[in-house]
Amino acid sequence: MQPVFADPKTDFVFKRIFGAEARKPLLIALLNHLLELDGERRILDVQHLSSDQHVGVAELKLSIVDVKCTDATGRRFVVEMQVLKVEGFEKRVVYNASKAYVMQLRNADEYPALCDVVGVTICNFNLWTDRDERGRLKVPMLSRWRMQEQHSGGRGLSQVQYAFLELPKYAAGDAPETLVDKWAYFFREAKNLNVVPPALSEGPFRDALEVARTATFSPEEWEAYERAKMAEQDARGALAVARQEGVAEGHRSGLAEGHRSGLAEGHKSGKAEAILAVLATRGIPADEATRARILGCSDAAVLDRWLARAVTANAAKDVTDPP
Repeated sequence: MQPVFADPKTDFVFKRIFGAEARKPLLIALLNHLLELDGERRILDVQHLSSDQHVGVAELKLSIVDVKCTDATGRRFVVEMQVLKVEGFEKRVVYNASKAYVMQLRNADEYPALCDVVGVTICNFNLWTDRDERGRLKVPMLSRWRMQEQHSGGRGLSQVQYAFLELPKYAAGDAPETLVDKWAYFFREAKNLNVVPPALSEGPFRDALEVARTATFSPEEWEAYERAKMAEQDARGALAVARQEGVAEGHRSGLAEGHRSGLAEGHKSGKAEAILAVLATRGIPADEATRARILGCSDAAVLDRWLARAVTANAAKDVTDPP
């Protein structure tokens, strides 16, 4: 049976809610609430970046919406929904925000013209799991990050900042009260709801649910949504295969070369097999040359990029030699 609401964490639905020009108020509300902006600090309008300004990084980032805010400060925001935790994820977040900062320079523009950038990332996994002596998480569900002087604790160099919403840390149940809790509840539970719950019955939360209501999808949109869900499942399966193959190969290689080096080699081998498994699952044949190149690659970072491309590639050669 078709669900009442589509999963807002998927690429298609996330962009349908927050990436459309006609639904800018939803994106504005999300940013104001997650960045805890009020009064004169509130964002009043946003302008979506053109496609040639998007940061192009071939990773397993299943959703990304880049926006430029036209508030009084001219700040720019990189807003992202990240479903799967992949190797180098935190570095990629820093890269995306830094690239958005640098890309503002055009021709005769000079450094004083650069505006601040804030990376806003919603994660469907825990990034920071350390706890204090009382068992409480050291980093809360919504965390904000900026430069700090190590001796005095003074804050500065605020040009690039970050905000993270870690959905697994949500603990308010079915009765969220704060605006941040309501967004976390929306992202976590929308796909499981049959009706609009009281907690999400007003303001941007109800509007976001209405956009995610599957009854409003055209047949083409429903097909796009199902493809996005399949891509997520393929990616999860590929990562699981990589881990399993990596552990198995690691044990075998470890007998001869030591556990640590063997496990590393096993992970690489597992990733290569995972790439081919994703292609096979999607019905995309791999010719011998492409197959040999994938299996012969020993660079873990390259294999990660190829695994990400395998989820959406139209042909096997697009994995190792994208158009």
